[in-house]
Amino acid sequence: MPLPATPANDRLLHACRHSRFLERQLASRDWLAEQIQSHWDGPLDADALRQWLDEQGLDEHTLPDLLRRLRAWVLCHLVVRDIGGLADLTEVTETMTVLADVVVRAAHDTLLPELVARHGQPRAADGTVQNLMVIGMGKLGGRELNVSSDVDFIFVFPDDGETDGPRPITNFEFFTRLGRRLIGALNEITAEGQVFRVDMRLRPNGDSGPLVCSLDMLENYFISQGREWERYAWIKARLMIGGNEDALLAVSRPFVFRKYLDFGAINAMRELHAQIRREVSRRETADNIKLGPGGIREIEFIAQVFQLIRGGRDPDLQIKATLKVLAQVREKALLSAEAVSELSAAYDFLRRLEHRLQYLDDAQTHMLPQSEGDRALLAESMGFADYAGLRDALNLHRTRVSARFDAVFEDPTEADHPLDDTWSQCGDPSGCTAGLAKLGFREAGQAAASLSELRASSRYRHMPPGIRARFDGVMPRVLEAAAATENSDQTLARLLDLLAAISRRASYLALLQQYPQALSRLADLVSASQWATSYLIRHPILLDELLDGRQLDTRPDWDAFRSDVDSEMAQHGEDMERQMDLMRELHHTQVFRLLTQDLGGKLSVEALADHLSALADIVLASTIPVCWSKLRKRHREEPAFAVISYGKHGGKELGYSSDLDLVFLCDDDAPEAAENYARLGQRISTWLSSQTASGQLYETDLRLRPNGDSGLLVTSIAAFRKYQLESAWTWEHQALTRARFSAGDTRVGLAFEAIRNEVLQLPRDREALRADVIEMRQKMFDAHGGEREQFNLKHDFGGLVDVEFLVQYLVLGHAHDHPGLTENLGNIALLARAASLGLIEPAQADAAADAYRSLRKHQHALRLASGQSSLSRDRISGEITAVRTLWQAVFGDAGHRSGT
Repeated sequence: MPLPATPANDRLLHACRHSRFLERQLASRDWLAEQIQSHWDGPLDADALRQWLDEQGLDEHTLPDLLRRLRAWVLCHLVVRDIGGLADLTEVTETMTVLADVVVRAAHDTLLPELVARHGQPRAADGTVQNLMVIGMGKLGGRELNVSSDVDFIFVFPDDGETDGPRPITNFEFFTRLGRRLIGALNEITAEGQVFRVDMRLRPNGDSGPLVCSLDMLENYFISQGREWERYAWIKARLMIGGNEDALLAVSRPFVFRKYLDFGAINAMRELHAQIRREVSRRETADNIKLGPGGIREIEFIAQVFQLIRGGRDPDLQIKATLKVLAQVREKALLSAEAVSELSAAYDFLRRLEHRLQYLDDAQTHMLPQSEGDRALLAESMGFADYAGLRDALNLHRTRVSARFDAVFEDPTEADHPLDDTWSQCGDPSGCTAGLAKLGFREAGQAAASLSELRASSRYRHMPPGIRARFDGVMPRVLEAAAATENSDQTLARLLDLLAAISRRASYLALLQQYPQALSRLADLVSASQWATSYLIRHPILLDELLDGRQLDTRPDWDAFRSDVDSEMAQHGEDMERQMDLMRELHHTQVFRLLTQDLGGKLSVEALADHLSALADIVLASTIPVCWSKLRKRHREEPAFAVISYGKHGGKELGYSSDLDLVFLCDDDAPEAAENYARLGQRISTWLSSQTASGQLYETDLRLRPNGDSGLLVTSIAAFRKYQLESAWTWEHQALTRARFSAGDTRVGLAFEAIRNEVLQLPRDREALRADVIEMRQKMFDAHGGEREQFNLKHDFGGLVDVEFLVQYLVLGHAHDHPGLTENLGNIALLARAASLGLIEPAQADAAADAYRSLRKHQHALRLASGQSSLSRDRISGEITAVRTLWQAVFGDAGHRSGT
């Protein structure tokens, strides 16, 4: 019966023009028009759907019909709102997902009692009641269900056991029966239609596997048989009913999200997509807006490959909805804002087009129509004047998606490389020596021998075929990248050392294979620094940092970093091992970013030291509360405890490999304080210096505490003051000049600073002080200096230690009269202050300061390049002279008694 012409019915009639399904439903269900009109002003939510079912009298007899009527109402409601421009894509997909959630819960809760009455409750061996866990997969799991979609389920139950009723059966059999009934309630076609087509093929072993499985069985399947495409499928897995979500995540999350960056996922998803495209081509379905080129699936693959690669290390990416994933990808600069904007716009367009295709006849289709009439309707519903306009817009979106897809998934090693033959001939050194010489290797014979040795090694010969293929694909590009550097022979040797360390990690090879720019940056990095090479060998996970060249110009945001560290520590508060690994990974990343800026000439030695010192301060500040929280008998919420830094860290001259010289202080009269703070100090030291799977944070040296190794690990403020005033040696007061409060209780830190100022400003006999300083300097030279051919930049007379001792003497000898000398400003600034006070000649101070700056620069460059600390005296004779001139002016001829 046709609808009368009224304003309310006009909206229905307009929607009916674009949906034969809606037209048929209105004709066959006389209650439907009024139901739609009474709710069409807003979205439907779960409460509205459940209320409707309750009002209709839901029970096991009415279940099949009511679920189908509910589906008819919801879908028709969406047709009217979507075609009428009242609903956006999110509303449509969320409403369909809510419908699925409601009908699954309703069917389960209605069907369960009859089985329980017959067989009893399913229980585990310990008597715990067991529930069926219904896991929604695909778009259902991602809350992105389309209007004519099927639903993908996996059925799981927690533990094996049996029911407790008069006719007991195993939990497996019970849940198999329940699962079959649940499928039937949704999938069977009756006079009222169908709720959802149910697809169970994503379960372990697919159609050949059991309908349900226990969590143990699922875990064993993942470990022994889980395939790459199943990782992709499980990204969107969502527990719909059944509880035990934590147990499920404990099983599924390690399978889906690898602990380390997983660039091998690119190859796996590239192969999966190639299979899909071959299937599409075979079926001649290029007009398929889901599976065809530039279609919905390609956008999903782009989003999900970043999840598979990085989701194990970045929980922000462990989300399900495609548009939300793309937003995270943009925020983390994994794709450009322009790329994400194009992909997001295309996804919205394609999904809305998909729905309009399905509104026509409620068919699960993604094919563009062939009839001119349907094409015109489709164009009109999408807001275009004609089909040609729609097709042009569609082609533009698909072209953009395909281009973005190819940029992410293209295989740079697929094409032949000019150096493929050079690498393949390296089985025999004579076969590739000429080729290497032509590339510019100065020691081509040695390089050829190294490559031949590599090809003959058991490591190479025993590589699995897939890994060897990647390795062979990367090696010609390694030769090319090394040859492009100034010191090509050294660079190649260092690259080979690195490849030897990562050769069994397919993911790292995949990164170098997939991203040629990363390999080029890697070659430049190892060319510049042996230390950088060693650091990457120890922490290959940092190779990921080479993908983003913008880090070279990004100034560290230490406040944001502190927030990130604290957030990660809080998130994994119950897992100390994970906390230790995470802090190390975060720390190493910051060090590596500073390293790339340093080698790129973006940082002075002084600026680098400031950043490294700030990084260490943050690590210490975050470590204290984490370690304190691990003490079971802690007597207060926050410890009255401070970390005092000495040496390079205290003077903010920290280098990449510097130890932390630390002293622990407390100010707490509680009876338990001494024991608790001793445990805290030990935990902090262990936390910093322990080697975990992610490496080490810092070596720590605690010997500068009162009484050294024989003293208490943690000293009270009162005891520290008493020791410094009554028992400390001169060298300990020298060390105090470079000490500062780094982390912990500010009140304790201020108390330390007060004691430091008090001690440094004590009146001293300058002659006795001079003798003590000279004696200590000689001891240091005897222990570390004395190379005649090369000059040790730190320990030889005229080197860095001389400047440090000069400043320490000036502070200790004159701070009583000039308290400004106690400020921990650094050696260069203190030399200038001493000169301004008339304590030393300004010209000599300036020359020594310049020399100190130059020597530090040389020391830093040497350590980076080769790990050495000595240089030809001729290269730095001016610096040596400047330092020794000031030394003699302050200490006289007795200053350097030997080794001159």
